[in-house]
Amino acid sequence: MIRHAHENPELLALVRRYVTPERRYLKLSGSLLRMRSHDCGRFMRGLNADSKVITDGEITTLLEGGWRERRTAAWLVAVSRRTEFRERLGELLLASEVCCVGLAYCVALASFGTPRDSELLVAYLDRYLRRPDLAYDQTVAMGALLYIDLNLQGDAAARFLGPDALWQQWLREAPHTRDTTDPSPSFVSLVRRLCAFVDECADMS
Repeated sequence: MIRHAHENPELLALVRRYVTPERRYLKLSGSLLRMRSHDCGRFMRGLNADSKVITDGEITTLLEGGWRERRTAAWLVAVSRRTEFRERLGELLLASEVCCVGLAYCVALASFGTPRDSELLVAYLDRYLRRPDLAYDQTVAMGALLYIDLNLQGDAAARFLGPDALWQQWLREAPHTRDTTDPSPSFVSLVRRLCAFVDECADMS
C-alpha cells in the first residue's frame, strides 16, 4: 500500500526535509552525471549530510511513499551504506509498484555489491524478462547484475545470456527493444558511474 504525503503529516514533513528541497528527487538519476562540477559538489555535500542524520525509521517511512520518496530514500540508503535495507529494496524492486524508481534500487544494490544483491537482481530479471510487454527496469537491472559480476568475478548473469536465453528473448520480443543492439554494455557503464558517485558522496568528510 502506497502512502500519500498529502494525506500523512509525518510523511509530508519528511518529503519537505529530504525529498523536495532544490528538487532533489529529480536530480537523483542519470542526470547526476551531467551536473556541473560546482553544482555537483554542493549537491553531494547535501546528500552526504542528510544520509548521516536521517534515521532508519524515517527511511522506512519514505519507502512507503510514492516514487519521489522511494527514489530519494534508496539513494540515502546507498550513500549511508545501510545494507540492512537490502532486502526491503529487493522486495520493492520485485514488486515494481511505482515507476521512476527502479534505477535507484538497482544502483543501491549494485553499490552494496555482494552475492546476495546479485540474487535479488536475478529474482527480478527471472520474473520480468518473461514479460516483454512490460517496459520496466530490465535493462538497468541487467546492467547492475553484470556490474556486480565484474567486481566479484562471478557469473550470476550467465543464466540469462546466450542466443536462446531470457535476455535475448526479451530483447527480440519486447516492442520497445526490437531491432536494437544489446543495450547491456551502456547500462553497465551507467551503473558503474552512478556507483562511483555513491562512493565519492559516501566518503566525503
